Amino acid sequence: MHCPFCHERATRVVDSRLAAEGSQVRRRRQCPGCLARFTTFETAELFLPRIIKTDGTPEPFSVDKLRRGITRALYKRPVGPDAVETAISHIQQRMHHDGERDVPSRRLGEWVMEELRGLDQVAYVRFASVYRRFEDVQAFREEIERLESAPHRDSAQLSLIDLGQDASDDMGQDTGQSNGQSNAQNSGEESS
Repeated sequence: MHCPFCHERATRVVDSRLAAEGSQVRRRRQCPGCLARFTTFETAELFLPRIIKTDGTPEPFSVDKLRRGITRALYKRPVGPDAVETAISHIQQRMHHDGERDVPSRRLGEWVMEELRGLDQVAYVRFASVYRRFEDVQAFREEIERLESAPHRDSAQLSLIDLGQDASDDMGQDTGQSNGQSNAQNSGEESS
């Protein structure tokens, strides 16, 4: 494989391992010319159905477009690239196992939202706001309430609505902690 930095004709594989639950091979490569390192992913090329857009026009499935949409929703969120690739792999497997030649874009969007719900609640709401074309704050509230009432909610993630209410409730109550402890905990929660 050519080096993407200096265009040396041959690069060397320094590490290979399975990724995306075994459906990809992740390879670390190094260029002998400029010594730069980079990562490549190898996947089996499978027939994937066409995507039928909302206006009825078909277009070929694009894994790059899917990756861009998921990555955009996860911008500045604590989710690594391996988790993104696993989510993409899950979606592709669903498309493959669905067995249909054409998949409506609405169904694909729902699959993306299911994956994002499991990865990061903030990314899920971001994606849903664009995908479902939220018009106002009330639409955000309704989606957040739907997310919080979902049975498979990950309790390790912060509650999107309760966070603001808890902070205002704590200001008027003595919880037995010093302000330094409360502030340290809150700043730790905000960064995660």
